[in-house]
Amino acid sequence: MASTDTTSKDAGDLAGLEAGLDALETVQTTRTPLRQTLTQKILPPVVAVALVLTVWQSLITFRIVDDPTKLPAPADVWHVLEKAWLQGELLGYIWTSVSRGLLGFCLALVIATPLSLLLARVRLIRAAIGPILSGLQSLPSVAWVPPAVIWLGLNNQMMYAVILLGAVPSIANGLLSGVDQVPPLFQRAGRTLGATGLKATWHITLPAALPGYVAGLKQGWAFSWRSLMAAEIIASFPDLGVGLGQLLENGRNASDMAMVFEAILLILTVGIAVDLLIFSPLERRVLRTRGLLVKS
Repeated sequence: MASTDTTSKDAGDLAGLEAGLDALETVQTTRTPLRQTLTQKILPPVVAVALVLTVWQSLITFRIVDDPTKLPAPADVWHVLEKAWLQGELLGYIWTSVSRGLLGFCLALVIATPLSLLLARVRLIRAAIGPILSGLQSLPSVAWVPPAVIWLGLNNQMMYAVILLGAVPSIANGLLSGVDQVPPLFQRAGRTLGATGLKATWHITLPAALPGYVAGLKQGWAFSWRSLMAAEIIASFPDLGVGLGQLLENGRNASDMAMVFEAILLILTVGIAVDLLIFSPLERRVLRTRGLLVKS
């Protein structure tokens, strides 16, 4: 009788455990209420921006900074933005840099992904190249601009080379970190089911390492964008077109602080927009499908 009760209890525990695991694996499909979205996601950044603008305008109004060559008023920066928009130049500035940045990032992704998987699979190659990748990740992107100009000249190839040197180590290290965190049990289970070689990499290693991979992609984009801005600021040339980095340098050369702040705000806006529209939703989706992010 006691044995029967114990068996029933064990069966109940297993059923409860199964139900818990199923609940973790279930993707929440209910929509977040509009009011909650407004108060938790939209309102805080709007308030932060309003606070920054208030402090900025206060510095001008109360003459704490009364030299427009050092700090222009928000209205002056707005007039410069409006003028660039009316002249049809604003979107050109943005597209020149965004197209370069996204293309360079995609090239870095194509190079870094197989490189990282190779390093994860072959210990000897990892021991030789792994420390170099870590060192390259800590090297400022601006350091690559002078040699890239000497090697390739003032052209778009030079821009892409700087982006690759800045983004590839970051993406590769992110994926490598994700692969290192894959439980060995997954690999053994895959081999038991016949998943070996490339099949195991595609069906087991990459899906299991996806959270680390996505984190590496986010960081890789940040490195791509910063590398591109450094290249555009230093290696300015008329045939390259006017990107956001070139716009910033033009403002410095003309001692036009309104133009400088215009370029800074555009660079910041593009960086935030790409993260919010592409990488943050991708990261949330990956984490949620693995039960690592609970929808409030």
